[in-house]
Amino acid sequence: MIAAIKPSGANTRGLLAYLYGPGRHDEHTDPHIVTGFAMLGMPDPGRDENATLTQLARYLDEPVRLRNSEFGKKITDHVWHCPVRAAPEDRHLSDAEWGEIAQRIVAAAGIAPEGDDLSCRWIAVRHADDHIHILATTVREDGRRPKLHDSGIRVGDACRQIEKDYGLRRLKKGDRTGTPAPTQAEMHKAQRLGWEQTSREWLQDRIRAAIPHARTAEELLAYLEADGIAIKARRGPSGDLLGYAAGRPGDLNKDGEQIFHPGGKIAPDLTLPKLQARLEAGQPEEHPTARRDRPTTAWHQATEALDSFRTDLADASHAQAHIAALGELLEATAQKAPIHHRAELQAASKAFARAQRSQIRAEDRAAHAIRHAARDIVHTATGPDGSALAALIAALLWAGIIANRWHEAKGHAHQADAARQALHHLQAAADQALTPTLVVLERRQPREETRRTLAHDVRAAVPDHADRILTDPSWPALAAVLADAEARGHQPHQLLKEAAAQRELATARQPARVLITRLQHTSRNPSPNPRAEAARRRATVPLTGQQPTGTQPPTAPGVQPNRPRR
Repeated sequence: MIAAIKPSGANTRGLLAYLYGPGRHDEHTDPHIVTGFAMLGMPDPGRDENATLTQLARYLDEPVRLRNSEFGKKITDHVWHCPVRAAPEDRHLSDAEWGEIAQRIVAAAGIAPEGDDLSCRWIAVRHADDHIHILATTVREDGRRPKLHDSGIRVGDACRQIEKDYGLRRLKKGDRTGTPAPTQAEMHKAQRLGWEQTSREWLQDRIRAAIPHARTAEELLAYLEADGIAIKARRGPSGDLLGYAAGRPGDLNKDGEQIFHPGGKIAPDLTLPKLQARLEAGQPEEHPTARRDRPTTAWHQATEALDSFRTDLADASHAQAHIAALGELLEATAQKAPIHHRAELQAASKAFARAQRSQIRAEDRAAHAIRHAARDIVHTATGPDGSALAALIAALLWAGIIANRWHEAKGHAHQADAARQALHHLQAAADQALTPTLVVLERRQPREETRRTLAHDVRAAVPDHADRILTDPSWPALAAVLADAEARGHQPHQLLKEAAAQRELATARQPARVLITRLQHTSRNPSPNPRAEAARRRATVPLTGQQPTGTQPPTAPGVQPNRPRR
């Protein structure tokens, strides 16, 4: 059940005209009052043919008129409007039930607290099966104004209890970190102008897309202006930035002037102070996860930056920072990935935006490595090769799983839902990115004898998951990766243990695929391996009385012909 409080100015008669009218598309049927303040003597134009909307408006506005006549400054914001809607799958509620629900909502809001005979005047009008409209005038019978601060939170809590009591669809409790819902006026304007999104939704997407490109709030605003977005900066006497508002091109008021939305009204985490905390946190001199002994690309650095994601979530403030930074890295990857991979990544980034914010204060300095990686990606001039992209998306998928589990453990229902939605898109993107690599690897799978030897490595390194790995359709491709890694000087047994420690396999849908992406990332460079070096020498240096290696029968790529058994 959703109750959406909407301040509606001072025109009680005008709102009544809508509630009792036919609706915009003749969807209103049988409008009538189901309950209200001091029902005795209240005119109901829906049930009494002699009652008029003007009479009902005067009845509701009487305390307002009395107060305005006693005080010089008139009240012009006294109309309180709250539509209350059941879910489509909910059962049909009777007028009596809707009346009880309305009474609980106005009590929770502070419009008419239980047992208060001097509260505000209000009515609940039903003109459809699935919802009612509560209209109140916010001046009490004693002339005072009701205390409505945080009424939306109290009403939301009341709706969660109503759902439980009436057996209705149970929604998740709000946590005040969601973006404000679009108003009817915003949605109608977007429809009229042919826009797929309202202005605030559009601006939110553009600002989030710009964050990885900037190191300071000033850079961010400059980037947005260069992208054609109208920016109005608020500055102090010293010129310091104190706040900002953003406007969508073409979003004008009735006077033809640009409409601006403050950052906090666009999304709770897009206020200037929160953006400054994320962008301007102290930066270490060197990327902490970068390996100093070799050059690496931005794509590989990003995967390495996620290697410690699980351990970085031990502290709540650090965890919140890392999850927010994960969203920035996901956005950066979506922007710079090859075009045929962008749709799923962009959908994942959009869904994950809700998972990036909670009520836990983030220690943004802790997540510098991931943010640094995101900025490197958006500024890199070269795209990733297939294995680098597959490894990064697989790392993003695993980090998203960890973020989802963390939110679930903290009871962050909305954030956990958002992370789950993002995971669906990331899984599709991971499958799409890895498929070309699998095709090549399966064509190059090593010979049966080598696969049997590698299977022993699997059983020794990850005994708990060996059966699932060896029966995975991608096992031949994994065997090819292991053979290639050994040819470069790695020990397959050790690589498998490290990969399994980095990403648990119990929940992996296809564990061989998970290992392939991890191994292709970690085995890119040779490491000392005397056994492999000896095998290489035997394969390339002819022994006395033997033919040169080049005259021997060919072997599968990456497979050592005389690999000794353990």
